[in-house]
Amino acid sequence: MLSGGGVTTTMRNYSYVAKDSTGKTIKGVIEAEDQQQVQEKIYERGLFLISSSEALGGGKSNKIYKFKTKELTFACRQIAAMLTSGLTIVKAIDIMYKETEKAGPKSVWLSVYESVNKGSSFTESLKQTGGSFPDFMISMVDAGDRSGNLDVVVQRLSDFYDNQNKLNNTIRGAMMYPIILGVLTIAMVIGMFTFIMPTFAGLMSEDEMPALSRALFSMSDFLKSKWYILVIAVVVIFFAIRYALKVPDIRLKYDMIRVKMPSVGPLVVKIYEGRFARTLSSLYSSGIPMVECLERSSKVLGNSYVDKLFIQVVDEVKQGGTVSGSLTKTELFEGMFCSMIYVGEESGALDEVLDKTASFYEEEANAAVDRLVTMLEPLMIIIMGVVIGLCLAGIFPLLYGGIGDLENS
Repeated sequence: MLSGGGVTTTMRNYSYVAKDSTGKTIKGVIEAEDQQQVQEKIYERGLFLISSSEALGGGKSNKIYKFKTKELTFACRQIAAMLTSGLTIVKAIDIMYKETEKAGPKSVWLSVYESVNKGSSFTESLKQTGGSFPDFMISMVDAGDRSGNLDVVVQRLSDFYDNQNKLNNTIRGAMMYPIILGVLTIAMVIGMFTFIMPTFAGLMSEDEMPALSRALFSMSDFLKSKWYILVIAVVVIFFAIRYALKVPDIRLKYDMIRVKMPSVGPLVVKIYEGRFARTLSSLYSSGIPMVECLERSSKVLGNSYVDKLFIQVVDEVKQGGTVSGSLTKTELFEGMFCSMIYVGEESGALDEVLDKTASFYEEEANAAVDRLVTMLEPLMIIIMGVVIGLCLAGIFPLLYGGIGDLENS
């Protein structure tokens, strides 16, 4: 950046602590040339500077704060309410900044406010945060900026993220019981092999033990003496899987298995249909071209195999093909889903049909989550039963042998 006289100056990030007119402490990061400019900028915001220091790592290297779905729901709802009430977007963002308490989102809203206040559009201001807001939201806001219906679009965003948050909560809540069962199973196995099994070791010599008993006691000795090897192996496997899933070819096969797997695959597709329908409905009703709607909607699903299929869908729509016909050729979504989109295209009311389709398939997605969990629960119980059965099968011969020795003596 050039200052007066052509002298080059460097903008740096400064961490600051300040107080507002109510005495509330506010912490954040601000970009400035020096400490003097920090004080001036803080004063312009109506704050009293307590202390400031240059942030470690300099300007743009600070960690980007990414908004969670719940936070996006609340933010969009608040902004929509303020815009509907007649406030300007500059004032609305200013209120969002002042009312936000957490340091991460507060600094992001401050950056957006400063950008909008300088004359940038809301869309450009969101882009300049460097990834704090999802691309889907930026696309929707861009459509609202261009059409002049920003308040309506932001309200749709609020509804969209609210539905996404509800579905995420449903999935987390439904998975809680299988996770608890899994943890209990692991804890039970560790407890039996490290505390219970060793107490039966002296009932029979190793040469007289059945093969199953010897295997169980060997495993027990391993867990007691070399447990750290197991921990290291689990950690290595975990990070190896994480790394492998970042390899495009492996990720593609993994994502394909998720939607092709018997029993589980159709339920996963149901969840995809609900998310895809709601995303497509929100984008299309905001005036975004269908090609861009399809590209954005497939990205929301987070499945590389689906993304690959949608390359063909987008190409066919660009060449004049129908959305319903292109989706049918992928053989991913069920026939009724494609038929409902076909009806919308033929009737000229695609936005209304998409909205109704989204509502229907969101309910189907919730039901699919319940069915997935219903399948997991008995599986976890079976695993627990098999583990207990194996342990008992290894212990009972020792008990009978110990009782026989007592009778003989």
